[in-house]
Order: sequence, then C-alpha cells, then structure tokens
Amino acid sequence: MRTEIEKALNTLKSGGVILYPTDTVWGLGCDATNEEAVAKVNSIKGRASDKSFIILLDNDSKIQSYITEVPDVAYDLIEYAENPLTIIFSGAKNLAKSVINADGTVGVRVVKHDFCQQLLQRFRKPITSTSANISGDPTPQIFDEISDKIKDAVDYIVDWEQEISTPKKPSTIMKLAPGGQFSFIRR
Repeated sequence: MRTEIEKALNTLKSGGVILYPTDTVWGLGCDATNEEAVAKVNSIKGRASDKSFIILLDNDSKIQSYITEVPDVAYDLIEYAENPLTIIFSGAKNLAKSVINADGTVGVRVVKHDFCQQLLQRFRKPITSTSANISGDPTPQIFDEISDKIKDAVDYIVDWEQEISTPKKPSTIMKLAPGGQFSFIRR
C-alpha cells in the first residue's frame, strides 16, 4: 500500500487526478484547494462546473479548517455513524471555488478507510470525491464497472482494492444547519 500512496500523493501534489478506492464507491480525486485540478475532474466527468463536490478528510479535527462554524453535534454524528456519512455544512472556506456550492455549502466526509486515511494524512489537504462515472451514467459499484473513458482520462489509477467484487454503496448524506438542525438528503 505504501507505494500506491506515494504514487497517488505525487499525482495530487502535481495537480493531477487520481482514480481511487474509498470507503464508498471508487472516486475521482484531486486537491480540493486547486481550482485547475477541480476543473480537470469536471472535464473528465463531463459535468457542469457549478456542481459542488464532496471533500474527504482523515480526521474530524480538520473540519474547522474548511468550515466557518461547526455545530458540536457534527462530531457526534461522525463518531456514531455506522455507515459512511457525508455532512453538508454551510460556511465553506479555504477550498477551490468550484468545490463549494453556490449557497456556500460543501459536503464533508471523514473517512474510515485505511488507504484514504493514510493518503489524506500524508497529503495534509482535503481531496475531492466524486463517483468515477461520466455525469448522468450509473455509478460504478466496483472497479471493473468503471468505463475505459474514465480510466484513460485520469493521471493515475490506484492499484489497490481493484479486485474487490462486493458492491459498495454511496454514503448517507445529511445537511447540517449552523444551529445544529439536520435533515437527510440520501439514506
């Protein structure tokens, strides 16, 4: 795994896009603070540049670096979530503009996936996570379902967990207001 983390890390640092395994489905990832890298992900997916992203972090203590005001309940939600959980927060900051939704929100997921955690710890910045498909196409559940068009367009394909044939599901998504009220977007 160490070699794959190094290769992915070098790609991210150079502004490239990686195709990588996550705690949910395979994702397209880049430096979430690099506007040009984010534009490249949008181009690969063929999606509108005004569609926001999910960012991945390795630790909930880093959320406050990218969100203006983090309600205390967020930490409990993350700690006790049984499945991968993406929380949409208001007041996004310190990210590429195209990562942030027009209303100032961004989805954040603290990963509990060994590869992602180690990559994020080494990179020390958030990584975008968006499903590895052309916009409008079905989300691939396993590596073998990812189209060659996606594979050919990225700068690096992580050679880790490609053989896993058990389908994974996207994360649960909830929106969390600054006052702590939350609602489910996807369960």
